[in-house]
Amino acid sequence: MEYDKIKQLIEDMGKSKLDSLEIEFPDGTKISMTKNGKKYNAVNVNNGSVIEASAPMTVPVVQNSVGTSLVATEKETPTGNVVKSPMVGTFYSKPSPDAEPFVEVGQVVKKGQTLCIIEAMKLMNEIESEFDGKVKEVLVSDGEAIEYGKPLFIIE
Repeated sequence: MEYDKIKQLIEDMGKSKLDSLEIEFPDGTKISMTKNGKKYNAVNVNNGSVIEASAPMTVPVVQNSVGTSLVATEKETPTGNVVKSPMVGTFYSKPSPDAEPFVEVGQVVKKGQTLCIIEAMKLMNEIESEFDGKVKEVLVSDGEAIEYGKPLFIIE
């Protein structure tokens, strides 16, 4: 099975209401996906290659186990310019575990300045500020799994 088709299958799984799926093709390719484990595996038995990717989690508000809703979270967000996540992934506030954070609360930032990194499908994506101003609040913690559109920073 081609990589693009596997990638599309992963995206479709993330958008569906299914929690898990297992498929075995006649050519020996096995695909096992689960949203709860936050990892998708595709194994080709013929050559033993494994493709792993972070799960694109799209969980409706109805299925939120904490009891809060996305709308309530947005209403609680302080005023200012909100920098939202452009993708699903893992939030990192610094370039490496022993480095200083890209930005801290109270720091003045310029448009285009790197604010954080979001790891998505084993790729590190630098997220840049869309605004000039001062970082009022960092809304997520280092290493936290984030969804598309989740508020990350408040810049005033």
